[in-house]
Amino acid sequence: MSLMTTLSYALPHRLLSSMARALAYSDNPRVSQWLIDTVTTKFGVDLDEAANPDRRSYPTFNQFFTRALKPGARVADADPRSLVMPADGRISQLGRIESGRIFQAKGQSFTAAELLGGVEDAKPFNEGLFATVYLSPKDYHRVHMPWTGTLRETVHVPGRLFSVGPAAVNKVPGLFARNERLVCHFDTSFGPMVSVMVGALLVSGVETVWSGEEIPHYGDRITRKDYRGKGIVLERFAEMARFNYGSTVIVLLPPGVAEFAPHLDAEHPVQLGQALATLR
Repeated sequence: MSLMTTLSYALPHRLLSSMARALAYSDNPRVSQWLIDTVTTKFGVDLDEAANPDRRSYPTFNQFFTRALKPGARVADADPRSLVMPADGRISQLGRIESGRIFQAKGQSFTAAELLGGVEDAKPFNEGLFATVYLSPKDYHRVHMPWTGTLRETVHVPGRLFSVGPAAVNKVPGLFARNERLVCHFDTSFGPMVSVMVGALLVSGVETVWSGEEIPHYGDRITRKDYRGKGIVLERFAEMARFNYGSTVIVLLPPGVAEFAPHLDAEHPVQLGQALATLR
């Protein structure tokens, strides 16, 4: 186990994330530009596709980090039966939810019920499909809809804030079901679909397009918000939410409705809008 992963068990996760949030939202030019320059250089951020490519013009690091893309920088897969990739990044894992369990890494897994915060929530996805997409600090940090859906419910599940980098994913048992996360349930033309926004160490927030900031309003219990009857419909490929630092989104699909794009496997780099799966 790496030193950072070992230390993450003892680190004050929420304190560190709160400090990171304060820095990310600071409008002090010295602070914001230092952070922007550091991340741009260290991670090789490509601003050519950004709607605003001038890194000196962003008043805060958070505005830089959640930057929009130029129109046309990403397009949805041309096949109307394709569920599209929800984000830029790389595939951490994908596959079938076998006996209610989701594969994390060699020797590591967790249950869908643990991830979603409830046994009943997980039942529609037993033997279905999951795809875990990791967003690194250099990636576009807005998450989009794989398929058109009507928002039914969100579930804020409090938890730890472990790193979601490869070293931690390989070593921390049940990591994605232990980190704080926002579970977004949608009703679609093929049945239920879930997108899970998983927080991580130094992630200073998760925001949705329908209600704004959801995390870091830390809590000590699961919080559900019922959106049935509100008429919140998000189209395929539309923006759904955003991270204020690198993290992970997990998509769950019910059994028998779709097949993954054949070229996808673990560690595969992906871009928003590419084919994730095709409806049967």
